[in-house]
Amino acid sequence: MKIILIGYMGSGKSTIGKALGLLVNIPFVDLDSYIEEKEKQTIHDIFKTKGEVYFRKQEHFYLKELLQADGPMILSLGGGTPCFINNEKLLFNNTSYKTVYLNVSVKELADRLLIGKASRPLISHINSLGEMQEFVGKHLFERTVFYNKSEVVIDANKDQKTILEKLVMMLF
Repeated sequence: MKIILIGYMGSGKSTIGKALGLLVNIPFVDLDSYIEEKEKQTIHDIFKTKGEVYFRKQEHFYLKELLQADGPMILSLGGGTPCFINNEKLLFNNTSYKTVYLNVSVKELADRLLIGKASRPLISHINSLGEMQEFVGKHLFERTVFYNKSEVVIDANKDQKTILEKLVMMLF
């Protein structure tokens, strides 16, 4: 079985994915890291040198590649992945894998992202909690329609242990 973690940046997809993989002994793959390895460039540099259109095409290609790979996998996606280039058709209503939306409130996301904003080019320019909440709220408004198509929706405002327990209970 493949388990695909979906949600906004800062929702814990990579952190929860790694921990879940260790817990249930299933390999974990982060799509962004996979793209960086294949392209031999950071996501930031791909956006900077080749643009978002190129990145989204490559993201779609590598997503298909991973979904078609043999064996179980826990796969975390970038926050925008479900929203671009027909990825929605790849991700939802497929019996080969389960999609899980890690749902986190705007306030919690803004709090988390403000702390680590320097490592995220998309938000590194944001200087206040109010600006961050506005930015996240706008994006969530646009993306929630895609995220909510997931088979499983988890309240990820909780601590990691609680989220993992709930995921194991719902998925296995």
